[in-house]
Amino acid sequence: MTRKAKRLYSIGAMLIVVGAAAGLVLTALSSSVAYFQSPTELVKNAPSPAQRIRLGGLIEDGTVKRDGSSNVTFHITDTVDSVLVSYTGILPDLFREGQGVIAEGTLGPDRIFVADTVLAKHDETYMPKEVVDDLKARGLWEDGKGLVKKPDETVSVTPVAGAGS
Repeated sequence: MTRKAKRLYSIGAMLIVVGAAAGLVLTALSSSVAYFQSPTELVKNAPSPAQRIRLGGLIEDGTVKRDGSSNVTFHITDTVDSVLVSYTGILPDLFREGQGVIAEGTLGPDRIFVADTVLAKHDETYMPKEVVDDLKARGLWEDGKGLVKKPDETVSVTPVAGAGS
């Protein structure tokens, strides 16, 4: 075998090893990725029961229910659809109705979202960027004003000034 052939085999072997390593890393990362979805997207395109997702939106007024222990159920809405969320654990201090929130977990076979993490930024004006973008696209959000009502819709969410900016 000539020097040139040895060099080509070495380069080829290195490329195969690097490609295999990159493939393994991408496979491992794809199983731990939680995709963000709004309640409308979740209702229209239900994920597989084992798929981990992030559900973002606003906590619907009048839906927070606590039992005697640390179990809480509430609805997350994007003003179009609403999804029932079940969570066991300690909620963030700023968790309240009308607040923007992201819940991480899976959708159960009974169509109840079982969250293992509930996120809220430590700022009263927090709303997930994806939720603000979705509300803007539907004409329900204005920069500087927050959530606004359309004349033909009723929105049961308190406006939050400066959110998402």
